[in-house]
Amino acid sequence: MRSIAKKIIPVLDLKKQIAPIRDELDSAIKKVIDNTDFILGSEVCELEKDVQKYCSVKHAVGVSNGTDAIKLALVALGVGEGEGVICPAFTYYATAGAIAGMGAVPVFVDIDPLTYNISIQSIKEVLKKKRNFKIKAIIPVHLYGQCADMEKILELAKKYNLKVIEDTAQAFGAEYKNKKAGTIGDCGTVSFFPGKNIGAFGDAGMVLTNTSDVYHKLMILRNQGNEERYYHTMLGYNHRLDTLQAAILRVKLKHLDCWNKKRQENAAYFNEKLKGLGIRTPYLAEYSTHIYHQYVLNLERSGSNVKLMEYLKEKGVDARVYYPVPLHLQKCFKYLGYKKGDFPESERASVQTLAIPVYPDLTKKELDYIVSSLRAVVVSLRVG
Repeated sequence: MRSIAKKIIPVLDLKKQIAPIRDELDSAIKKVIDNTDFILGSEVCELEKDVQKYCSVKHAVGVSNGTDAIKLALVALGVGEGEGVICPAFTYYATAGAIAGMGAVPVFVDIDPLTYNISIQSIKEVLKKKRNFKIKAIIPVHLYGQCADMEKILELAKKYNLKVIEDTAQAFGAEYKNKKAGTIGDCGTVSFFPGKNIGAFGDAGMVLTNTSDVYHKLMILRNQGNEERYYHTMLGYNHRLDTLQAAILRVKLKHLDCWNKKRQENAAYFNEKLKGLGIRTPYLAEYSTHIYHQYVLNLERSGSNVKLMEYLKEKGVDARVYYPVPLHLQKCFKYLGYKKGDFPESERASVQTLAIPVYPDLTKKELDYIVSSLRAVVVSLRVG
């Protein structure tokens, strides 16, 4: 095992992923270059069709990245400046950043302590509070690769007349009660950031919807407000998906289910080998599959995640803390008036959780080394 320790086992190794499909990728890229078909080219349309089929959704709109996908979905669904949008306090910045960036107000709620997804009870409590602005939508994030409880979220959305946008950045390919993530609410937003389970060679994203009117608006909004070139029917944006990225994603989409299955196998291996270590392994909800964008451990001791991360890196294992500061405590959202203690589960998760490598190209030797390193470090931390 010493030979592995000299070289860091990264949280993701894209070189390993790309190598077996390099010829396919090179051919797809060459086709785009040969056709000089760079902006909203034919490969974008073909990718949209591929995703429609894969997700069993009526419409898919390729856009510039996952953050812009959320913004475009909000605008297309009629969310305006000064209106509230509920989202979890524990997730990546882009969810709330997209809300604030288009002039709406992020309304944070807490998370479920087992799944780390949005807490239904916390949503209920927030919706009962009186505000000087209207709450117009809710964005459940399917965090780490597992779906939020969409059935209960949709019940609340119907009761309070809210639009629902699924943030599917980390769960593209996961299923909620046999429906693909991103196809259940009014819109689903996807990030194809290179580090995702299916990633482009740069920024890329997509919006999914089953509503034709919303689809029509999205198509116009992403392309400068053009319905016909030089005729602008609404104020739009330059949020188009590059043809090169679409061509790359078409190749990768063919392999996604295989990659996700391997992640699940690696997660099952960790679940078995880490028993009895006193660390909580990922919880699997009965209503969702899990594609393990991240394999997240809960140490159930505040602050121990950073110590464990540092020790693992010394041993050559690239562990990561996702996310060390909940959104309601981020400096950029100070104007919203939240304080420490407002969302205790989010705050606990930020100091107790740690992700270890789970990507599909890990070898058996690397998996064993991660397990042995983790066991050794946990024991040393307890003794210390």
